[in-house]
Amino acid sequence: MDLGQIEAFVQVAQLRSFSKAAEALFLTQPSVTARIQSLERDLGEALFERNGRGVRMTEMGAAFLPYARRALKALQDGRESIEGMRKKYTKAFPGVEVSVHTGRSEQVLQMVLQDEAHCALERTVQHADIVTIPLYEDDLVLVAPPEHRFAQKRGATVEEVGREPLILFDKGSSYNALIQGVFRQHGIVPKTLMEMDTIEATKKMVEEGLGIALLPKVSTEREIELGHLVTVAVTNATMPRRQISLIFRKNRKQPRAVAAFFELLADMYKVSIPEGPAASA
Repeated sequence: MDLGQIEAFVQVAQLRSFSKAAEALFLTQPSVTARIQSLERDLGEALFERNGRGVRMTEMGAAFLPYARRALKALQDGRESIEGMRKKYTKAFPGVEVSVHTGRSEQVLQMVLQDEAHCALERTVQHADIVTIPLYEDDLVLVAPPEHRFAQKRGATVEEVGREPLILFDKGSSYNALIQGVFRQHGIVPKTLMEMDTIEATKKMVEEGLGIALLPKVSTEREIELGHLVTVAVTNATMPRRQISLIFRKNRKQPRAVAAFFELLADMYKVSIPEGPAASA
């Protein structure tokens, strides 16, 4: 399932109308109908009953609605988190407008190569036109809500993990490939509960007690510190690591604000970032 389907479902559920939901989402009614039908196929259940008087949720639809609303709230929380990062930098450098984009590794690389972004933080890549500065290595960690039995004993085998409802994020990402690799090495097909399109949404689903997840360690530090999530050791499997790097295009003149951002990264991660041609603004 994807969030487009979830948005359509929630709007139809609230408005009790496919046409009104289409208006609210700025879509055509056939598009909303197609999204609902695709979601019903994914879930294997009918979510609405259509009759002459309108639309009524089925029992299964009513049961699914609170989870769908949580998923949309998690997405909004993720957007607010990114906005918080933007405000942190602009507070240090007032007057600088910051635009943050996210995407898969290849998409992010193309943003930098096509000058759609000054720089990027992503997995280490090798490209003739790109400068790559390794910053840190990030582990995948298993996280669970505090009340989960894994959290109580702080450990589980990979076989036990495979039997629990697992929440994944972004099927096409390199992180997802690493996660699947862990289970494949042990001949396990994990019990996937749902797939979200962002890490932030995945964390929220785990916090709500809907399942467990394997996530990049750096993305869970705040929630762990606040006690919203608990790391769980996978006792008989080695968790993969991924190197995260700063990348930017060779020979591109960088504005002073970007150079200042590089200085912050250099100080934070104790690395040396070579100076390129400087721009005046």
